[in-house]
Amino acid sequence: MLDENMTDDLLEEGDYELDNDVFQPVLAALKAGDAIGLADVLDPLHPADIADLMEQLDPRQRTEMVQLYGIEMDGEILSELDESIREEIVAEMSPEVLAEAVRDLETDDVVDLIEDLDEPQTEAVLDALDDDDRVVVEQSLSYPEDSAGRLMQRELVVAPEHWDVGQAIDYMRSEDDLPEQFYHVILIDPRMRPTGYVTLGRIMGSPREVPLKDLTEDSFRTIPVLQDEGEVAYAFNQYHLISAPVVDSNDRLVGVITIDDAMAILDEEHEEDILRLAGVGEESSLADRVISTTKRRFPWLAVNLVTSILASLVIAQFDEVIAQFVALAVLMPIVASMGGNAGTQSLTVAVRALATKDLTSANLWRVIRREVLVGVVNGVIFAVVMGVVGVIWFGTPLLGVVIGVAMVINLVVAGLAGVVIPVVLERLDIDPALASGAFVTTVTDVVGFFAFLGLAAIMLL
Repeated sequence: MLDENMTDDLLEEGDYELDNDVFQPVLAALKAGDAIGLADVLDPLHPADIADLMEQLDPRQRTEMVQLYGIEMDGEILSELDESIREEIVAEMSPEVLAEAVRDLETDDVVDLIEDLDEPQTEAVLDALDDDDRVVVEQSLSYPEDSAGRLMQRELVVAPEHWDVGQAIDYMRSEDDLPEQFYHVILIDPRMRPTGYVTLGRIMGSPREVPLKDLTEDSFRTIPVLQDEGEVAYAFNQYHLISAPVVDSNDRLVGVITIDDAMAILDEEHEEDILRLAGVGEESSLADRVISTTKRRFPWLAVNLVTSILASLVIAQFDEVIAQFVALAVLMPIVASMGGNAGTQSLTVAVRALATKDLTSANLWRVIRREVLVGVVNGVIFAVVMGVVGVIWFGTPLLGVVIGVAMVINLVVAGLAGVVIPVVLERLDIDPALASGAFVTTVTDVVGFFAFLGLAAIMLL
């Protein structure tokens, strides 16, 4: 039997990755059908580590693990799993085992889990909940997807705004149904409107007679129940919130959002942006099947094909120039590649700045000017390098001049396009992370080829 101290030894020091001392015993237990041996390895682990382990298994092994370990499956493990893997695991669990697994989860975790279930599984989970929890979960599901209402939990601690520290402490000690974890006591007026909150640390460190309203935090702010979860995550990150009360249209308290849920959303937002920029779909993961991965990537490859054809049409206009100077065909990929990389650099910075609201109309022109100047400086440096290479390689000084000037033009345009295109798309309510890459690539390819071949036609013929 593994104890908690041994668990630490099973993790690579500093990187928290499960090593073979965990992975191999799990595989051995699955192969032998040894439920007791599997439980001995998994029980001491944190739910997040078990979730990571399950994500590393192939589908057949995950099915075997659910069958052997299913009755011990903790709801926290399910909440830590990647969504695509979670659907697969839940499909293998009987309704009774699933209901038992989620019985002790917080309501926000139940809502997050139940969103991906089919109707029989949903009913099994709802039936396992207490009547009060079921009503709360059903109410949360009535709010729009990706809203604060779906993200919030109903387990919270409130106190009338006129209470003092002693009354709050006595209440919390006598109350049997407090949340397992909470950070603030929320103060409310007679209309159930939050007016402030007090940290547990300040309550425990203050005399009993001190009014709670004298201990409220300056960071207090409320979250509208219909606010987009991305905006909620931004508020937590921007204002360093630990928790925030959620209010309805009448400013009445309906729930609370805690930092762990907000940071999970922030992480998802960042992950989606990265996946969209790469054109592989916002829900891609290592566990996806071949067919689903192919379907997700095909449209963006098709878009790339169209843009490549457009660039080829530009090249076709200069076929006679290329026929006379074969060196142009050798050097064309360099111009296009440098422009594409420079555009991607500017684009990545711009999309990230838009997501964090750092790029606004107030500083847009300053950022554009900076990117253009960066393009000029880098363009001149690499123009000199490629000019020298062109002269030495092909012995034609004018060819060095052509590729040098084309390099400057393309890097300047790349920097400009990398900022302007995502800003314009955002103004048109189109996700910049989703569509910018194809446009920037098209611009840099077309401009790069046109500048290089156009200059060659003028200067070399």
